[in-house]
Amino acid sequence: MIEYFTRGGIFMWPILFCLVGGVAIIIERFISLTLANVNTRKFLSKVDAALDKGGTKAAIEVCEKTKGPVAAIFHAGLLRAGRGIEHVEKAITNAGSIEMAFLERGLIWLSTFITIAPMLGFTGTVKGMIVAFDDIKRANDISPSIVASGISVALLTTLFGLVVAITLQIFYNYFISKIDRLVIDMEESSNELIDHLVEMEEKV
Repeated sequence: MIEYFTRGGIFMWPILFCLVGGVAIIIERFISLTLANVNTRKFLSKVDAALDKGGTKAAIEVCEKTKGPVAAIFHAGLLRAGRGIEHVEKAITNAGSIEMAFLERGLIWLSTFITIAPMLGFTGTVKGMIVAFDDIKRANDISPSIVASGISVALLTTLFGLVVAITLQIFYNYFISKIDRLVIDMEESSNELIDHLVEMEEKV
């Protein structure tokens, strides 16, 4: 691999940077999204039970003891519970936007690396092909050894760029699907919380 990397030329270095940067983002996002993932059903049951027994104050304490985006938006909504359902919905919407930005943090760079890596590979290949044709011109001979060697070196950057892009794309798609599931959980649980608060107001 080191030999292939060296033979690939100068364009292998920016492709390697894309790989290293992408892997760093993957590790950070994997840890963050894993910590953000909680048992939403179980957490919602705790909040509902706290609301019925101790009111919004008890429910807020449950949210403060729980990590994750669902707990954060519940906490923001419950803090406005005394002002009415409209304020709760607005607080949940604002908190949801902030949590979405946190969940998607770094993914724009991962997407950028996915796009740039193969483009750098193709650029390196074009440069290598130009060098190969210059070698043919200087040798004044189209022998298979000259052509094959030059083209082989030229295609290394394309191969490396595509491998990097495919690897990063797999993790990117995984993160997007995980974020989509978290967003659905946030929306469904938020609606159930608001319904519960409405029921409590009607009882009062």
